[in-house]
Amino acid sequence: MNIRLLLFFAAIAILFYQCDETKKIYSGADYKGEIDTSYTETYGEDEYYEGDEYYDETYYGEGGSDSAYSHYSPAIYQSTPARVNDILHTKLEVSFNWEKAWMYGKATLTVKPYYRPVKELILDAKGFEIKEVSMMNGNTKTPLKYTYNKDSVTDTFQIVIDLGREFKKEEQYQIFIDYIAKPNSLPEGGSAAITSDKGLYFINNDGSDKTKPMQIWTQGETEASSCWFPTIDKPNEKTTQEIFITIEDKYKTLSNGLLNSSKKNADGTRTDHWKMDLPHSPYLFMMAIGDYAVVKDSWQNKEVNYYVEKKYESYAKDIFGNTPEMITFFSNKLGVEFPWQKYSSVIVRDYVSGAMENTTATVFGEFIQQTDRELLDETYEDVVSHELFHSWFGDYVTTESWSNIPLNESFATYGEYLWNEYKYGRDAADFGKLNDLQTYLSEADGKQVNMIRFNYASREDMFDSHSYAKGGCILHMLRKYLGDEAFFAGLNKYLNDNKFKAVEIHNLRLAFEEVTGEDMNWFFNQWFLSSGHANIFTTYYYDDFSGNVILNVSQQQDTTTTPIYVLPVDVDIYINGKTERHRIVVDRRMQSFTIAVNGKPDLVNFDAEKMILGNVSQSFTPEDYIYMFNHAPLFQDRYDAINWLAYDHATNKNSYDVVVKGLSDPFWVIRQFAVDTIRMDANTPVSVQNKLKEMAMHDPRSYVRSTAIMRLGEIPDIDLTQVLTKTLKDSSYTVVSSALNMLFITDSIKAVQEARGFLDEENITLMMSVWDIVSRAGDAKDNDYFLSLFDKYDDWKVYYVMIYYLTYLQNQEDSYIIN
Repeated sequence: MNIRLLLFFAAIAILFYQCDETKKIYSGADYKGEIDTSYTETYGEDEYYEGDEYYDETYYGEGGSDSAYSHYSPAIYQSTPARVNDILHTKLEVSFNWEKAWMYGKATLTVKPYYRPVKELILDAKGFEIKEVSMMNGNTKTPLKYTYNKDSVTDTFQIVIDLGREFKKEEQYQIFIDYIAKPNSLPEGGSAAITSDKGLYFINNDGSDKTKPMQIWTQGETEASSCWFPTIDKPNEKTTQEIFITIEDKYKTLSNGLLNSSKKNADGTRTDHWKMDLPHSPYLFMMAIGDYAVVKDSWQNKEVNYYVEKKYESYAKDIFGNTPEMITFFSNKLGVEFPWQKYSSVIVRDYVSGAMENTTATVFGEFIQQTDRELLDETYEDVVSHELFHSWFGDYVTTESWSNIPLNESFATYGEYLWNEYKYGRDAADFGKLNDLQTYLSEADGKQVNMIRFNYASREDMFDSHSYAKGGCILHMLRKYLGDEAFFAGLNKYLNDNKFKAVEIHNLRLAFEEVTGEDMNWFFNQWFLSSGHANIFTTYYYDDFSGNVILNVSQQQDTTTTPIYVLPVDVDIYINGKTERHRIVVDRRMQSFTIAVNGKPDLVNFDAEKMILGNVSQSFTPEDYIYMFNHAPLFQDRYDAINWLAYDHATNKNSYDVVVKGLSDPFWVIRQFAVDTIRMDANTPVSVQNKLKEMAMHDPRSYVRSTAIMRLGEIPDIDLTQVLTKTLKDSSYTVVSSALNMLFITDSIKAVQEARGFLDEENITLMMSVWDIVSRAGDAKDNDYFLSLFDKYDDWKVYYVMIYYLTYLQNQEDSYIIN
């Protein structure tokens, strides 16, 4: 952890201690019963008090206090970009040289001073050859003096234009720039999240790869739009736009806004005019050009179109077809109708990220382009809903700085939860949230930073599991604390108050405060402006004499870097088939809650809504977990219970019965876990064997069918003829792959025969099983087939071709092939 932040964290921790936020929380509508608390408190070893002041022994800067930096020194503090000039409108005219991978551009920018008078305009422009810079006065151009240099602070190329005179606050001016963008001449950059930053991409530009289409597309986030047009490439800039794209007539084009006109030219090209009359940030500008099939859909008379490669045209609505329903759901849930002119989705080759929420035109990597059979295994609908939710959170209301990127990405991640909850039920939504939590916790083992942070080394560092996964979990906690009515009313106010604006985290907090009338600093400070997460351990017992449940809760996180949290949390107490819910507030390191009840409880379930961000351990017995699996309502209740019971189900019949029950759970994740976990040997009851056979052939979820096939092979002398005969004809490639693998174990000769029937398939999951089986057979006639695969694939799949070809050669007895 960066030592410069320790003082800030410690100050927040003591703020939580001094401000008793629990007084108002205890009076919430969910409070029930008499609850007394007692507590003990400790502080970090390096912390101490002197008078009324709080200190820790932390210095900023490596040289101690003498060489310390201010928190807000430019050497440390990543400030929100200053507004000097404001681009009101961007007009672009572009054409392309495929051979050189150049773009010829003409930009006309309508600009005004943001507040103070200006004499110059500084524009981001990377890798350009500048032909002309002029002031426009009607149709008249007046050349301007300019320099084009690398800025020593931003380490990026900028055009510094002398405007020739001073312009006042509301005085507009127009700048014309003629240039050539040469993205392939730029130094290679990028990050784990966005693997390249050259902004403009020519795919297979010479047409030499016959397996890949020729395409041109852009990727603006974070600040790569200035690789293809001059702009103020900051998220807090907002401008309308229009773009004239001239390209060979055979290609389709896509950009932001609506297609205003399309004109065929005498030289066989066509000029498409796309116009975006609502303001948005430069990183959201986009182009995509290729030989696409455009599948048309609609939402309330607005275009909703899907751009796919022509061989996938018949599957476009299988891939994206829920988009109109998503737009309706999000519009209704937020109380803010989809604000843009249209919504298009386009799939591109060799994309440098997963997907990108460019305003009105989202770009997806080719992974999402699948056939109907492939979609049976994985739809990637979470990605579709994530990017669409950005239409409100990110495009409509935009982070003012990369330090505040959770305002974009945390919401988009939570958009996945909301869609799953609406469309597929809370079990599916909670499963996604559990994955988010585990993703964040995995990252947190080596990295714990503030959600909103101003000391990052690179803006790309902000695109991590904190901004995405942790942020989504934080928003879920906020929703569970406030309740749905207040939560969505707060989002509605945030969106309406800040539409087409750039914001920071406090805009969100203030919206919730105005809606609820409640101070929300305690929540935002501990979750968005501090690092870490809660580590909770609970125990409970029933006091027969007093008729009370005594619930002990301890926060065990490292408080030298992490707050002691204020955690409003629900506790469900189960007594004689009835459930009582109590709202308690955990706000100390160690607390004891005394809760009056009407009898000895069967179970005390802490964090009944499973919303706490962190690790929660309850001192349950196997009997407690059995009861929780059978009676608690949520997916995570059942999932946690069956996870623990799996440890002793081989020797505990009661636990075994729960795992067997899990085979029939309504949610597929529980069923798959039960299949994957249940003890399988010669003593497996016939009823369980038959259940697994039935699941292998008929379970509605392909992953469950696949897992059941593989587990059945662990039972000695079992007859799998019926199962394998049916599953080899399954529509799911994953299921067929597992069936082939199992057949190879039971009858290798027949497996090779079956595998050869799939040699022309393209699904990589299936092909890896086919290659494995054929390679181990080592038949000389398959050598030409393996060699042909090196011509067929030119991406990451080649790695697997090499692995299996090596296995083939190791099993090869033909000396001619080996040599």
